[in-house]
Amino acid sequence: MALGQYRKILQIVGYQNSGKTTLMEQLIRQATMEGLRVGTIKHHGHGGVPTNETTKDSSRHEQAGAVVTAVEGAGTLRMSIHQNSWQLADILAIYESLPMDIMLIEGYKNEHYPKVVLLRTAQDQVLLQQVTNILCVIFWPSCPLDLSLAIPAFSIYEELQYMEFLLTEMRGKL
Repeated sequence: MALGQYRKILQIVGYQNSGKTTLMEQLIRQATMEGLRVGTIKHHGHGGVPTNETTKDSSRHEQAGAVVTAVEGAGTLRMSIHQNSWQLADILAIYESLPMDIMLIEGYKNEHYPKVVLLRTAQDQVLLQQVTNILCVIFWPSCPLDLSLAIPAFSIYEELQYMEFLLTEMRGKL
């Protein structure tokens, strides 16, 4: 089975502070309200959610050399898997075994899944030449956009329109 063959994969890309995480949150909330199971992957270097206290023992396991560690509690499983480098395909392969309808990916501009491109400034438009498989563009007023693009484009303030467009796309393969 090819990645994405049975579940919808959608990428959200853009430069820093373009609204990627906010859009991801909107899509996750709406899809979840519709009963869809959503998985996400974010390309980001900052640590986060697990506290040092809740992962103390698994951190010790990692330091001792374990490649995979996990902490479970109250229905939540937090895993840590270590290898020299991660490609998006490696991460998606892990997710393939989990029960999800939709995969939302924040970042990974060079991958070839369907993309929503967020543009905040005129300089950001270079992204349109650098990425492939653009599904639509969402732009800020500070980014004058050539509306003769051959792809759908929405103002960041047209939330109802772009959300319906994206949700229809996400439902399309289910």
